[in-house]
Amino acid sequence: MSVIDNHHGDLLDENLEITNNRAISPEDVLSLNKYTESFLCTSSANIYEIDFTRFKIRDFQTGDVLFEIAKPPFVHTSDKYDIDNSSEEPGRYIRYQFTPQFLKLKTVGATIEFSVGKQPVPNFRMIEKYFFKNHLLKTFDFEFGFCCPFSKNTCEHIYEFPALPPYLVQEMIDCPYETRSDSFYFVDNKLIMHNKADYAYNGKIDKIN
Repeated sequence: MSVIDNHHGDLLDENLEITNNRAISPEDVLSLNKYTESFLCTSSANIYEIDFTRFKIRDFQTGDVLFEIAKPPFVHTSDKYDIDNSSEEPGRYIRYQFTPQFLKLKTVGATIEFSVGKQPVPNFRMIEKYFFKNHLLKTFDFEFGFCCPFSKNTCEHIYEFPALPPYLVQEMIDCPYETRSDSFYFVDNKLIMHNKADYAYNGKIDKIN
């Protein structure tokens, strides 16, 4: 479990007028100890035209698919999850709803598919930070590596969830959408995308066959 407690994380978000004048580094976002109030880069920063086209989460132990979504023409319909993608930043902010059982999982595999534009993508990296009421739960840091121009790519990242005490699990269930995440994407250590999500764990779902 990666928990960072320092003042730099507070200053980074509170002084966006300063940080917007320079490139945001991986070290900057690794130092964050609270959920960001604003996006730390604009949509136009994605000069590599990286487009996420499919996302799937599976229970690593059983192989059961817990969540799956893709852009048209693929449409997966199920009451297993609920997504509200309405926001002033379409495509950059997603709302998820899972069942309480999701919080009992120890390890999940997250498969992501994405396409790349006309430029090669060197050293593609993702840093994700998960918070509950601005308490840092865990930081994940994954490398995609090099991606060729006009390529379609698929990779699976393995998430080891932290062991949460029962009182915190119950509080996360009782407080929908106060669990949040920031996802930062870097190319050659330069921030090119920043996506946000929040989560509720009070839904009712059935297993996807």
